[in-house]
Amino acid sequence: MDKTLWALILGASSGFGEATALELARLGYNIFGVHLDRRAGLAHVEEILRQIREAGREAIFLNMNAADSDKRKEAITRLQEEFQKKPGTVRVLLHSLAFGTLVPFVGENAVTEQQMEMTADVMGHSLVYWVQDLVNGGLMESGGRVFAMTSSGGRRVMPSYGPVSAAKAILESHIRQLAMELAPKGITANTIRAGVTDTPALRKIPGHEKLLESALQHNPHGRLTTPQDVAAAIGVLAQANSYWITGNVIGVDGGEDIVG
Repeated sequence: MDKTLWALILGASSGFGEATALELARLGYNIFGVHLDRRAGLAHVEEILRQIREAGREAIFLNMNAADSDKRKEAITRLQEEFQKKPGTVRVLLHSLAFGTLVPFVGENAVTEQQMEMTADVMGHSLVYWVQDLVNGGLMESGGRVFAMTSSGGRRVMPSYGPVSAAKAILESHIRQLAMELAPKGITANTIRAGVTDTPALRKIPGHEKLLESALQHNPHGRLTTPQDVAAAIGVLAQANSYWITGNVIGVDGGEDIVG
């Protein structure tokens, strides 16, 4: 019996996660979304669910902290229960968690040890724990695709971006290691480096206006990257014939990085 294909999206309620959930639903995937939103954001989540279901796909969204180990186990259990009812497999995992501390390393209001560790855990280490649970639990099998969202800030410096920059560097390192360890299992792992994109996460970065202005000036296409650009690329990379693409940082930016 063929198994139903699912995509597990961490950070599914906005930005890259939202766009990818909708794109993969259009391509035939059921969507299991994990997000963290206050009550005011839940109406938008319902709109995303409506669009997924209108595409003829199933959708399960859980409002929880994806970096909390107990909540992660709760989500994994929910997936297992779903697969017991109807055999399925997680073909795509997207790690798109954008929750970190944006403060300087030194001086007034410098980053604390707790803030640094929280940022690294949420935006970096949590990827490994989700992959462990999926693979060890038999929820992701040969043909699986692991994607994690990074940024050019992982190798550049910006005011107050240090903790997030470090977390992105951690994330890229984890993807390289996962690519090596998952290769014998037929699972790929790649990092997606989007161009500057006007998302809720970007708008939290101090001086984001300058980032947007610079990207508009430098991008050869004369416009910013959109979440839909990134989602379309992930849709292509999720296909079965992308099996030899693994361990990379893949730029999805319209050429912005080569001239920026």
